[in-house]
Amino acid sequence: MGFDLRYYFLLMRRRCNVSQPLLALCVGIFAACSVDAKGIDRIDRIDAGDTPAPIDGGNWYKPNAATTWQWQLVDSINTEYDVDVYDIDLYNVSAAQIAQLQADGTRVICYFSAGSYEPFRPDSADFPEAVIGDVLDGFEDENWLDIRDSRVLDIMKVRLELAISKGCDGVEPDNVDGYQNDSGFALSAQDQLVFNAQIANEAHLLGLSVGLKNDLDQIPELVGYFDFSVNEHCHEYDECETLLPFVNANKPVWNAEYKQSFVEDPDPICEASLQLGLRTLILPLDLDDSFRISCD
Repeated sequence: MGFDLRYYFLLMRRRCNVSQPLLALCVGIFAACSVDAKGIDRIDRIDAGDTPAPIDGGNWYKPNAATTWQWQLVDSINTEYDVDVYDIDLYNVSAAQIAQLQADGTRVICYFSAGSYEPFRPDSADFPEAVIGDVLDGFEDENWLDIRDSRVLDIMKVRLELAISKGCDGVEPDNVDGYQNDSGFALSAQDQLVFNAQIANEAHLLGLSVGLKNDLDQIPELVGYFDFSVNEHCHEYDECETLLPFVNANKPVWNAEYKQSFVEDPDPICEASLQLGLRTLILPLDLDDSFRISCD
């Protein structure tokens, strides 16, 4: 349990005869502070009211539902695949490598995590301690972020600027469904909608294409903001039909599956994927290009 300033002020009034005006001033100070187990820090809240309207009509890259892709986030990038788009890590690939892919006729989407703290990133010191929450399930070196704090969005804007400086055609912001996870924060669905819409709008303002990562339940509200979807496990969890709003809008659904039975016998899910209009890859969980099975 965190240290509660309101309890402290009330105790001070009772024991030290603090005046009511002074107490009111102290409570006002409390309202501008974040109080939790990590201590006291300033919180600049993003307004979780109405979701901002999407930005339309820009000249950023807009893939269509038939656009093919390759996804590799670690190790030296294998550039030999005949695909329309490479989805690669924003930090692990140089501007020169991105330019070479583009010279070969391939668009480049740059991955970064928008909703989690990664201590190994070069900007990790920019995150205030108060915005760093609980560990992601299955990823012990990552923590959820308090996306309600405007300082998180500010850092993501800098990452979008980095994507521009490296020449990326678009971005894949990951971990944008913290409200459905044990983040350590009381994130609401509306908090997530507002944050995701803001990320999309900021990307479009810079001329970047942007994809919605997972967050299936909010696809109806967010499909108009995003240019493509990157999904994982939709066949494994029987969720693929929830992605159809993207296909129906002629926007690609780039789906990845990792289940060993799909590696051994990909035909059933590939047939289902093609019928739905998805672009499915069966990949290693580490996304290291140790193998690749494409349903295309």
